[in-house]
Formats: sequence, structure tokens, C-alpha cells
Amino acid sequence: MKESTRVLLALGGAVAIGTAISLSANPSLLNAADFLTPIGSLWVNAIRMTVIPLVVSLLITGMASASDVKSIGRLGGRTLVVFIGLLALFAAIVVPLAPSVFALLPQNGAKQLPAGAADAAAQIATGGQAQTFGAWLTSLIPSNPIAAAANGQMVSLIIFTILLALAIAKSTPVARTALVGFFQALGDAMLILVRWVVLVAPIGIFALVLPLAAHAGASLAGAIGFYIVAYMAISLVMTLLLYPIVAIAAKIPIRTFARAALPSQLIAFSSSSSVASLPALVESAERGLGLSNQVTGFVLPLSVSAFKLAAPVSWTVGALFVGWFYGVPLHIPQLATVAFASVFLAFASPGVPRGAFIMLTPLFLAIGLPAEGIGILIAVDAIPDTFATVLNVTGDLAAAALVARKS
Repeated sequence: MKESTRVLLALGGAVAIGTAISLSANPSLLNAADFLTPIGSLWVNAIRMTVIPLVVSLLITGMASASDVKSIGRLGGRTLVVFIGLLALFAAIVVPLAPSVFALLPQNGAKQLPAGAADAAAQIATGGQAQTFGAWLTSLIPSNPIAAAANGQMVSLIIFTILLALAIAKSTPVARTALVGFFQALGDAMLILVRWVVLVAPIGIFALVLPLAAHAGASLAGAIGFYIVAYMAISLVMTLLLYPIVAIAAKIPIRTFARAALPSQLIAFSSSSSVASLPALVESAERGLGLSNQVTGFVLPLSVSAFKLAAPVSWTVGALFVGWFYGVPLHIPQLATVAFASVFLAFASPGVPRGAFIMLTPLFLAIGLPAEGIGILIAVDAIPDTFATVLNVTGDLAAAALVARKS
């Protein structure tokens, strides 16, 4: 049985059983559902313990490899500029767009925050909103990177990691090889650990969602349905936005780009895999768009493995949904933090199912959301993930067209 199928069955069973318990209003059954809460918390803690070393190792390894792009020539530099530019543009659009969509969802009462999350949310609501621009700017460079990692100060940690990766890239060949090898080995080991955590996801998700459904009743199912529709709708809008971007920046007619993108989009929709779409992407880029072998041979393999244009959408929409569910309002500063991180951490997402959401854990803690919300996002991701994969694949082809235009 596929991993996504097992997760969906666990989610469906937890929602159905929890709703039935809620309707029965039986105290004994409610207590039995609450008895599973520690199991769900253990699974969430297992996710959290892997994130920081995984982020640091993958980001350093990726940037150290990308820094060798100079040996490839200007093509590599242009590719990175296009990747980051598209991610930044989409993040800037999604931050105001997504809240307007979630404003359509009526607030029907905040759910109880897990232990510790209430204090974090209160701290964000009081001190976070009063923070001055100067204090925020100063906090971007951490005085103690270890403390920043321990406290979940993700933006500061990302900046430190980027600076460290650049310093490693400029080191002597011997030092660079040793350091990159160390972080590569650390990243490989952490990916194995993450796969173990994902393997027991059905158990963790069932234990996490059942108590929520038992207390929230049918409202949880309705909220999940809204989240899925909103996620898919925004992903579709952002996919369509790529057509005029390519037409304006790459001088490729919308109809031509649409015909070239369709085969890979169909594969992406049916398989939920960007890598599976690579052969169709290469053929569409070369025959449909007339791009050179040099561009397609470099940009497309790199993009399907590292370029996740759907990250600003999935992370921002996911944060808004969890914030709505737990009654934690998210404002522009918190959403900007998620969007900023998505621009850089999208390249470091682990190549495991639902790996991108695992990267969200410290960001949630930094903006006052409970890490338990990650479990819900992982559980329901199998459905809208098809639309996110289509967005990623279309972004891959658009990036190749934009790089070729600047060649």
C-alpha cells in the first residue's frame, strides 16, 4: 500500500471515529481519545528533532555545490537568479492573496492549543507585534547561532547557514571537501531518520487527529475540506500566472508554452512526482519551445530536484490553516517570515514524502503556532499535492525558458 494511501486511511479513520465520539458526548470515549494524545505528541517531537540538523546540512551542501557553478559558467548563475526570483515573486504574491482567501472561512471558535504553544502564541501576540524595525533588523544576525537554533529563530539560522556555506565555498579545496563531506554525510543520515519518522506517520497522525476530531466534531472535517480547496485553488492561480510571466519575460506566446507544458503537467498530476515528469519536460523544452540542449541538460534536472515553486503557496496556506484552526491570528510579519524562509529552504527540502512540511516545524514555533499542526498538514497533503506538483513542473519549464532567454 502506498504511503499516501496509508496516511489518508489513518486521517479518514481518525476523523470518522473522532466525529462519532463527539456526537456521542460520552465522557469515557472522550477520555479514551485523549489517551492517544501523548502518542501524537511523540511523533511530532520526532519530526522536530530532525529539522535543524537536516536544514543546516542540506542547505550547506546545496549551496556549496551551487557555489561550484562558476566552473559551469554564467549559466549556473543565471539559473540560481531565476529560481530565487520566481520564488520571491510568488512569495510576495501569496502573502497578501492567501489571507484574503481564508477570510472567507468563518471563525467558529479556537481550539485548545497544545501545552507550550499557548505561551508562544501569547508572546507573539504581545511582544511580537510591538517589535520595532530596528530590533527586527538586528535580530537577523544571531549573536549565538546555537541559541538561535534551539529557540527556533529560523530566519536568523538561515542567514547564518547561508553565510557559513559561502565561507565554506571560499575555503581551501582540502577544507571545503572535508566540510562538505561532513555535512553531506550528516544530511544522508538525517534523511534516513526522517524516512523512519515518515514510515510511522499513519500511527502518529491517527493519534494526533483523533482527539482533535473528538472535541471539534464535524467542524474539523469542514475546515480540512476548505483548506484542501483553498490550497488547490491558489496553486491553480499561481500556475496560470506563469503563462503571462513566460510570455512577457521569455517572449514565448502563451499558447505555445501551454502546449509544451501540457504533457509534463499530465504526468505530474497523475504521479505527484516532479522527477517522473523530467523526460517529458526535456522533450517539451527542446521540441516545443526550441530550447538548447545546454539549457535543458542543466536547468531541468536541477529544477526537478531542488526547485520547489509551490513552497511559498503550501507553506503560507498551511500556516494560515493551522492558525485559523487553533485561533492564532497571523499577520504580515509572521507570514513574511514563512515566505522568506520558503524562498531559501525550498532548495533544502528533503527528498522524502511530505518533506517540505517537515521543514515548517521550527517556523511554526517561531510564529507562535503549535508543531502539532504539521501532522494535520502532512495527513491531508496527498490530495492537493497533485496541484502543487503541477505548479512545480510548470515552474521548472518556465525557469528553463527564462534562463534560455537570458543566455
